[in-house]
Amino acid sequence: MAKESVKARQRKREKLVAQYADKRAALKAAGDFAGLDALPRNSSAVRLKNRCQMTGRPRGYSRHFGISRIALRDMALNGMIPGLKKASW
Repeated sequence: MAKESVKARQRKREKLVAQYADKRAALKAAGDFAGLDALPRNSSAVRLKNRCQMTGRPRGYSRHFGISRIALRDMALNGMIPGLKKASW
């Protein structure tokens, strides 16, 4: 599980990206790169990292569910995700 400070930093970045999205798009369309430099660095979408919503784990992330492979497996085995079960053959 990731440290709380890492998860908090990610949430802060997500808020900044949402806050400055329109402004960044307008500056990019106008070609005003000096204006883009004046914005906070964490307002850029490329600085976001896919992290598990439950544990904050950065690796093994499943985009469809928004959680890591480990959390997905635990939830599937406990029957918390409808229609998903562990395969066996």
